[in-house]
Amino acid sequence: MSEERFGEFVLVRRHGDGHVAELVLDRPKAMNAVSSEMARSIAAGCAALGADQDVRAVVVTSTHERAFCVGADLKERNSFSDADMLRQRPVSRAAYTGVLDLPVPAVAAVHGYALGGGFELALSCDLIVADRTAVVGLPEVSVGVIPGGGGTQLLPRRVGAARAAELIFTARRLEAAEARELGLVDELVEAGQDREAALALASRIAANSPVGLRAAKRALRLGHGLDLRAALEVEDAAWRAVAFSGDRAEGVAAFNEKRKPQWPGE
Repeated sequence: MSEERFGEFVLVRRHGDGHVAELVLDRPKAMNAVSSEMARSIAAGCAALGADQDVRAVVVTSTHERAFCVGADLKERNSFSDADMLRQRPVSRAAYTGVLDLPVPAVAAVHGYALGGGFELALSCDLIVADRTAVVGLPEVSVGVIPGGGGTQLLPRRVGAARAAELIFTARRLEAAEARELGLVDELVEAGQDREAALALASRIAANSPVGLRAAKRALRLGHGLDLRAALEVEDAAWRAVAFSGDRAEGVAAFNEKRKPQWPGE
């Protein structure tokens, strides 16, 4: 396993052959509250992972025992003038879009508190694994703002408009079992098992064609919300991108020869 630091608060780990990587939130003294410095580091780490053609799946994890991420650094925000807030907004937004725009499947491993911007980081992933200690929610309206890391758009895509409205308007927190029941998380595991389960899921994903994975994610993301005809055109474009690839040829050959494929990644 190799490790690379992006600033003081974000670590990237690449496992084994490098096909699975972790984006690790590592600001334990602040329960991973996202400061401006940490936001820049998240964006930089995501950019590096997105550009690495060996990476096929990313797991977003946390080193803090009691929190995935408690959201924005409100102590820092409290010191901002209005002008500071406006200057900081693109920095903050880049962290969330960095995770959202990862070209490969991303899995969040959530335990403890994942609130506000912390839950928005998880929502920016394709799949969320949570353990039974997880507490999630978007409480922003209780402090006079709104979810600004994608929450008003990503949560309805998971649970529907009415359910998302109830959760955002009431600012309530959900414990793990209810979050799983309502679809806010995809897999619920025992306490302390979220990272292990997320890495196992990422490994299963990474066993598949890297060309296929990137194209499938692109089709899923670009097609969502379009009318059916337009969405099918998005899918067709993604199909054409993979249909004549080396991965497609290897996948078919491996299937016919009853062996494990050796993906060329092109």
